[in-house]
Amino acid sequence: MSYFPFFADIAGKKGVIVGGGAVALRKAEKLLPFGPALTVIAPEILPRLAEIPGAALLREHFRPELLAGADFVIAATDDRALNRRIAGLCRERDIPVNAVDDRDACTFLFPALVRRGQLTVGVSTAGASPTAAAWVRGQIEDAIPPDFDEILDLMERVRPVVKGRFTGEKNRSAVLKQVFAACLAAGRPLAEAEWRAILEEGEARP
Repeated sequence: MSYFPFFADIAGKKGVIVGGGAVALRKAEKLLPFGPALTVIAPEILPRLAEIPGAALLREHFRPELLAGADFVIAATDDRALNRRIAGLCRERDIPVNAVDDRDACTFLFPALVRRGQLTVGVSTAGASPTAAAWVRGQIEDAIPPDFDEILDLMERVRPVVKGRFTGEKNRSAVLKQVFAACLAAGRPLAEAEWRAILEEGEARP
């Protein structure tokens, strides 16, 4: 079965990670840039995981009542049966859950991520091959220019200017594509004089 790649805003959402080892740490590190409020539950928690900024630490064994208020859950213990139990409880409560290395128990999967500023690319093989997903991620990373995050920031600034100066979606799209193509060709974000010259050329065309 394939999984549809929803992109969800999890800033401030309560994420519960059950497990305190290396796998739980990797999951937390992937989530951290997106701003969730994480709670880590485990009798023993790795020092690096305990140092996750803003994470609440519950150094105890899992209890079902600890799922209260969770927006999503990661079952990342080294006990497959416990992970399955947690996943089952989450399904009963309609809480999205990821059980590590157990695709059938999951209601969502962790993609291999590529992040450059505001750009986020998620790669999934629906659990068939994390190795293949990592390879594809590497190909994407190699294809993205080093300054792509700055180019995105520029495009975000230019877009409202274009919307204010050009009528019709077709015209706006054409100008924005031209600015973006010029950035890629230069391998950097354009200077203001450069992108404004492109807008002036666009206005001059019939």
